[in-house]
Amino acid sequence: MTSTAGSVGTDYDVIVVGARCAGSPTAMLLARLGYRVLLVDRATFPSDTISTHLIHPPGLAALDRWDLLERVTGTGCPAIDTYVFDLGPFSIAGSPAGEGFDVSYAPRRTVLDKILVDAAAEAGAEVREGFTVGEILFDGDTVTGVKGHSKDGGSVTAHARIVIGADGLHSSVAKATGAVGYAEKPKINAYYYTYWAGLPMQGTFEAYDRGDRAFAAWPTNDDLTMVICGWPMRDFEANRDDVEGNYHATLARAPAFAERVSTATRAERFVGTSIPNYFRNPYGPGWVLVGDAGYLKDPITAQGIQDAFRDAERCTRALDDVLSGRRPFEEAMQESQEARDAQVRSMYEFTAEFATMEPPPPEMQELLMAVSQSPAARDEFIRVTAGVTPPEEFFAHMQERMDAAGPQK
Repeated sequence: MTSTAGSVGTDYDVIVVGARCAGSPTAMLLARLGYRVLLVDRATFPSDTISTHLIHPPGLAALDRWDLLERVTGTGCPAIDTYVFDLGPFSIAGSPAGEGFDVSYAPRRTVLDKILVDAAAEAGAEVREGFTVGEILFDGDTVTGVKGHSKDGGSVTAHARIVIGADGLHSSVAKATGAVGYAEKPKINAYYYTYWAGLPMQGTFEAYDRGDRAFAAWPTNDDLTMVICGWPMRDFEANRDDVEGNYHATLARAPAFAERVSTATRAERFVGTSIPNYFRNPYGPGWVLVGDAGYLKDPITAQGIQDAFRDAERCTRALDDVLSGRRPFEEAMQESQEARDAQVRSMYEFTAEFATMEPPPPEMQELLMAVSQSPAARDEFIRVTAGVTPPEEFFAHMQERMDAAGPQK
């Protein structure tokens, strides 16, 4: 359902630039409300992109609200019912359950993004794949549309009341509008991943912390297991010329897991990434940012997909108020930004601290040891890493428990 219209101007309520986990749901939800939506992406689907793949329970709840969950689970992607964090001296294992779901899934992006794009088209959005945005159009300081071209070279100019940038870290909309960043943090780690056949996970997400190295593994489609390794950015240059050697050296810090990998078969090439941490002001005259274009953090807690889903819903609610005339643009979008920041700020800080491969202070080591010894606390910690429970609630609760228990002998 891809349009091949030529070089004619067309008016829409909304143009969405970027058709992955933030853009397609935003386009779908607005189209379901009856708005005229154009969704464009330079990719054609199905296509792959760098991703952790994980959808924790809050993300599954969104897919369920959109009547898309069965499409995702129907692709044969295994359910993940247990998360295990092996910290060396002890492990913390538990359930990510929350928002009505006991499991997580980690579908390949070739699978998930195609489902989302198709859903946007089915809702009535006009979808143009293989479309590169070359220019964001302005009238004064107000964004009014986009100009771009299809793969066959046909030029297209399209206008809309609102242009949404859902085009990630290097967002053309954010760049053109000078979206201001804040609470920024530098890149923390470099990550490399690939997929393995013959490495069964039995419904488990496994993560290993080994000093200044960490890695994790979980199942995805086609009986493959994704295994990702990370090391600090200070080691990036020294390690970049031998990714495979350093990848296996990282796995070797957990010999039992390295032995499991030694009997498996690598199915695809290595993919590497390093991600900055930032918030961007997500709106201005005629434009809005959703998903990674407006907020991004280190992937170690794998929150990106469900954050994009939540942002799509939040943005849709605000824009519905604006486009329907119920609320002024500035008022609705400021409230949306404040709600986003309030919801994700503590996880943003928790993720940055979690990603820093430095020994935790003694009081944190004591707290994590206490967590490992309590089944209820283990589940609570896992729900934090799955984005179900806010970190500050969990740590305040645990500190109360420890204070009530008194000094340990």
